[in-house]
Amino acid sequence: MPSDIQRKLTTILAADAAGYSRVMELNEEEGLRTLKAARAVFKKFIARHHGRVANTAGDGLIAEFPSVVEAVQCAIEVQRELGDQRQDPEMALNFRIGIHLGDVMVDGKDLLGEGVNLAARLQSMAEPGGILISQQVYDQVRGKLTVGFDYIGERHPKNFSEGVQVYCVANMANAYPKMHIPEPERATPNVAPQSAAPFAAKASSWPDDEFDEVLNKERPQSASSDAGDDDAEVALRTRGKQFALIFGALCVIDMISGRGLWAHWPGLALLTAWLFQAAPLWANTRFSPAMLRGAAVVTALVLINLFSWDGYFWAIWPAGALGFAALMRRTRKRT
Repeated sequence: MPSDIQRKLTTILAADAAGYSRVMELNEEEGLRTLKAARAVFKKFIARHHGRVANTAGDGLIAEFPSVVEAVQCAIEVQRELGDQRQDPEMALNFRIGIHLGDVMVDGKDLLGEGVNLAARLQSMAEPGGILISQQVYDQVRGKLTVGFDYIGERHPKNFSEGVQVYCVANMANAYPKMHIPEPERATPNVAPQSAAPFAAKASSWPDDEFDEVLNKERPQSASSDAGDDDAEVALRTRGKQFALIFGALCVIDMISGRGLWAHWPGLALLTAWLFQAAPLWANTRFSPAMLRGAAVVTALVLINLFSWDGYFWAIWPAGALGFAALMRRTRKRT
């Protein structure tokens, strides 16, 4: 690796304007003025939340933040500010934003690498005016903002070997940090003149609408409401109590029937189902939901082996196969 390139862990915010080409076709001058005003809003809030603009290309930008919470709060305030501005609907620019916490390469003032690419993929999947965050970001901001987060499922961005757990920021109109922060100032109309040359044509290096088909799919049921992941944890505890009551009833029926022990089989199925539901909540930057669910499957196989013990520990073979597959996926990703 060249000596002038360094690596670091940082929070990356990627933003891109939806419909920019259409606006420029309608009226280039008005489209340029709208883009300049939007850039001024971004720069104001990025500076206010101690971030910096790292890359700009066409109608998009990349920014980095030392704090994950500050990055998400900045994105929320930017979208709220842009939404409050009264614009001609035909000339309005609605920005998509994606945020990821990851390892990047620093080349001068530019940020490069997989962490930046994933943030750009997230913004491509976001709805115009929306914000998508990765699992790594969600793990850091959960419980620290009054805004809610909707779990929209596992996505498979192009050129990424593993799926990405994606969350959408919800209820942005009432999004404030739990600690008091003064109301942000509104963007002033006096924007310093800039050369139109960098914006004459879209030069973004990211795919424009590569994941637009995701927007046409019905979202999975939300994993958290406006109260954040607290509701998801409450639902998980409730489901656990329900499963425990069902298993208790099965044990009573088992003892009364006197036909030998069998209640442990449906009990094992209930436990495995509960662990699958808990996996997204227990996941973190080290253990993904897929890894945790794989561990649940291995645990179930071992228990089945023990429950039907005949002197041969056969569960080691499927468990070993799952472990080897997970190791191969990690190896392919690193290479």
